[in-house]
Amino acid sequence: MRNLFLKSFVSLLILFYSSITYADRIRDLTTIQGLQEKKLIGYGLIIGLNGTGDELNQSPLTSQAITNMLFKLGIATSNESNTRLKNTASVIVTATLPPFIHKGQKIDILVSSLGNAKSINKGRLLMTSLKGNDNITYALAQGQVSCNETDDLEAKNVFLRPFQNMNGGTIRQGAVIDVESNTNFGDNGIIDLQLNEEDFSLSQNISDSINIKYPDTAIPLDSRTVQLSTPENRAAQIRMLSNIQNIDINIPIQDAKIVINSKTGSIVINHDVTLGNCAISHGNFSIVIEKDELLLHKNKNVTNNQTWQSPEENNESIPDNQTIKRNQKNNLNNIIRALNSLGAKPYELILILQSMKDAGCLHAKLEIIS
Repeated sequence: MRNLFLKSFVSLLILFYSSITYADRIRDLTTIQGLQEKKLIGYGLIIGLNGTGDELNQSPLTSQAITNMLFKLGIATSNESNTRLKNTASVIVTATLPPFIHKGQKIDILVSSLGNAKSINKGRLLMTSLKGNDNITYALAQGQVSCNETDDLEAKNVFLRPFQNMNGGTIRQGAVIDVESNTNFGDNGIIDLQLNEEDFSLSQNISDSINIKYPDTAIPLDSRTVQLSTPENRAAQIRMLSNIQNIDINIPIQDAKIVINSKTGSIVINHDVTLGNCAISHGNFSIVIEKDELLLHKNKNVTNNQTWQSPEENNESIPDNQTIKRNQKNNLNNIIRALNSLGAKPYELILILQSMKDAGCLHAKLEIIS
């Protein structure tokens, strides 16, 4: 059953795209330099946790923060008097400040426990300053923390409980912008488009397409940057950019790539992956890859080997001491199917693909997500 599940799972996740080029808009392929988001961070306190907060005798930061807060409110106290409180927790608050956002607008924030609190769900974050790397306070945060996106009925489901993290949550629209971020955009009429992925041919293609609509305005500086010469008038810049971003670009054939998730065992392959002739020996099975032929062998005692022609591509797992000879197209999809039929586990697939890449018989970029 495990082999059958792995075979079906990998087959569903392997994507083969058409070999012809396709069109995409410039807005989906690039970002405008100077319009990057700004990251914010702050330290705050959560109250009202009904006994699930930090143990203050083990979290001196929380105890000190409570004392400082009460002192600012005109209440003199000491750390010792707070040691029994368990409805308070110290947290780190983070947020992302988007470009062109104005004073008074609200953004979402993320709240993460810093001490040993059991849960910060439904607690209330006290007013917290959020600063950028320039030490300027850009937003003020406050509100009730929610540690899951499910409603109350779903939260009671026993199958969902192991996946809930009660030490981190969100506050929707929990921070109010207090200082607007200065955006360096279009100074002296020069605007740089940053490609999402490095590609010389795509950079040249974008530049040529822009120059068809606006002659002599775009120059490809490198594989990631296309520079635009625009009017210095802001209204004219915006109109020009709105037209440029909607230009369709013919995407060239992408690099051959394999993406593997080491946790789930999922494998995603694009259509450009090619293989060279090679022989694979791993554990108790082996595969010989030739131009239009695969030879699969599962060995246990190296006796009474049999060879036959496989009637169909999706065979059941091969029994011990058996060999299968398949006449089929030499591609990675068939190789993975063959390895699954031999009983290879997900981590073994990853090791084999890495070895094939090192040996030079796997012509593709290999990316492993841990």
